[in-house]
Amino acid sequence: MSRFLQLHLLTFFPPANMNRDDTGRPKTAVVGGVTRLRLSSQALKRAWRCSDIFAHALAGHMGERTQRLGEVVRDHLIAGGMASDKALAAAREIAGVFGKIKDAKDDNPTRIEQLAFIAPEERSAALILADRALAGEKIDPKTAGLLRQADTAADIALFGRMLAADPDYNREAAAQVAHAITTHRVTVEDDYYTAVDDLKTSAEDAGASFLGEAAFGSGVFYLYLCIDTTLLRRNLGGDEALAATALGALAEAAATVAPRGKQNAFAAHGRAGYVLAERGDRQPRTLAGAFARPVAGQDLMADSVQALKSFRIAMDHAYGQTPEAEAEMLVGGAGTLSAIIAFCRG
Repeated sequence: MSRFLQLHLLTFFPPANMNRDDTGRPKTAVVGGVTRLRLSSQALKRAWRCSDIFAHALAGHMGERTQRLGEVVRDHLIAGGMASDKALAAAREIAGVFGKIKDAKDDNPTRIEQLAFIAPEERSAALILADRALAGEKIDPKTAGLLRQADTAADIALFGRMLAADPDYNREAAAQVAHAITTHRVTVEDDYYTAVDDLKTSAEDAGASFLGEAAFGSGVFYLYLCIDTTLLRRNLGGDEALAATALGALAEAAATVAPRGKQNAFAAHGRAGYVLAERGDRQPRTLAGAFARPVAGQDLMADSVQALKSFRIAMDHAYGQTPEAEAEMLVGGAGTLSAIIAFCRG
């Protein structure tokens, strides 16, 4: 398997507000001197991790990002017959391995201050240690080996984790995900809307009972991912089959899953119109430069595809490099998503 897998996707989204800023408006970025719509990498990765695609393909191999492991342990101890005060103390000790525990006087004294990304093996180890405490054994969570430097949590292997309490168990992300931006200039628009009281009588005024405003935008987004497959396998303890499954799930999710913000209001369930997958050992490079000059034509998708392909040819010619293998999918043209997934799996 070549070291790097790179994915380039072009996806059209109709009017939507899938990823909002602090004012409730769609996130944007100024690129090439003009405003573009933007989907943050954090929002994209969250949507993929929480998708049915990941849930089905990686069942049993997903971590949990939570502050509440201590609550799980405490409830497990109480269910096993331990007194609530002793269960609380033991749960605080065990959960404290994964992060700084909240003050004992806090409303939630078993919770960790920060969100911790916990692998299935680590969760199981914490509950096994709790069982030892139930059996009357004196436990020392700090020396019990609860944390793992490699495991079968595919999402942690892909997207990494930081454990402030014990940096030795940080996990470097195998997948790098860029913020998606539109290939062209955009104008964020405002939707003025009203709501009417169904029980208002005809004798009353005919006006609306609620007035509101929502911002939205539309466009063709370019998304770039780079996965270090060597690091992915190392994060997964050398499990080649699981690494292949994770790569296939990531490719499928990137092409078909979007952030869920305001989806009930816009139903912007876009799918990639074009996907380029590349494998090789050469230094990775984004093709976002294809859109430094904004696309401005009548067919934004077709023009974006052409701009991407032309820029890629120019880059490869200038640097004298080509990928070892590649696969393309164009809606209305050649290629299929299933073929892209198979290519990514290696």
